[in-house]
Amino acid sequence: MADLHCKDLCMTFRDPMSGSKIEALKDIEFDLKHGEILTVLGPSGCGKTTLSKIIMRALTPDSGSVRFYDGDTPIDVLGLNNTEMFDFRKKMQIIFQDPFSSLNPRMTVFDIIREPLIIHGVGDDDYQIELIKELMKLVGLDPRFLSRYPHSFSGGQRQRIGIARALALRPDVIICDEPVSALDVSIQAQILNLLKDLQRELNLTYLFVSHNLAVVDYIADRISVMCNGKL
Repeated sequence: MADLHCKDLCMTFRDPMSGSKIEALKDIEFDLKHGEILTVLGPSGCGKTTLSKIIMRALTPDSGSVRFYDGDTPIDVLGLNNTEMFDFRKKMQIIFQDPFSSLNPRMTVFDIIREPLIIHGVGDDDYQIELIKELMKLVGLDPRFLSRYPHSFSGGQRQRIGIARALALRPDVIICDEPVSALDVSIQAQILNLLKDLQRELNLTYLFVSHNLAVVDYIADRISVMCNGKL
């Protein structure tokens, strides 16, 4: 059974200068199977990020459906109301492209990782503290760094913090939105290896978005290619 099924997704934007319509997505359909890494490969402007935002419900498509399977029970993601969507957030998380702008510079690492736990009311203080320490170790960071702020970390370390935050709610599916494109080439392999290790260890399912063929070739179980809004 697929974890995620997208069918006939279409999305049109209007060019603010000319007023003409731009088809960002054209009849997108695919399955994301449980425990796999499916990559969406394509150049800038092909619709990859638009697709990711629709799946996360940050954008609403013109037409189509997104269904998530919790066991054998399908959940209509685009049809969830606000309360239902809040509960659903635990099942699907995202790792952002830029580890610099995606972390609040005014929050310590401890508060950054803890924030989703507080928002969703997961555990008491003692449970949260132990879980945060465990997550730090899981992503290869020393728990003694929890009192530091993001500016004191390298780009690769910041992305590890972002990964820890995404794992905090123990999601089933993680959307990886070009998670290594902002990093030095020497660091990219480390983060990719970490993502692969976590996927195996925690039985995660990834939708991995990238424009880099070498990255996709290294991490993917299956590869889909986007061009001009088509898959």
